Amino acid sequence: MNFYIGNLAFGVTEKDLKELFIEFGEVASTKLITDKFSGQSKGFAFLEMPNNSDADKAIKALNGKTVQGRNIKITQVEENNKKRQKKRF
Repeated sequence: MNFYIGNLAFGVTEKDLKELFIEFGEVASTKLITDKFSGQSKGFAFLEMPNNSDADKAIKALNGKTVQGRNIKITQVEENNKKRQKKRF
């Protein structure tokens, strides 16, 4: 299952995200979105967990949780939207 994680503090790293989610199951990938010129985080990321049951548990436990002073927002990314986004770029 793929999901979007928003409202991240600018200091959060991909490693931080993986450590946060790994306690619920395997994390296949993390992608912190950054500004291409400054390298500064844009405050959101995408994460993939191969086991949907583990991903559901992670979302329920972590959605709204305070991470580095900010309440993170997690939503599932639909596969159709993901394919459409790839075609745009």
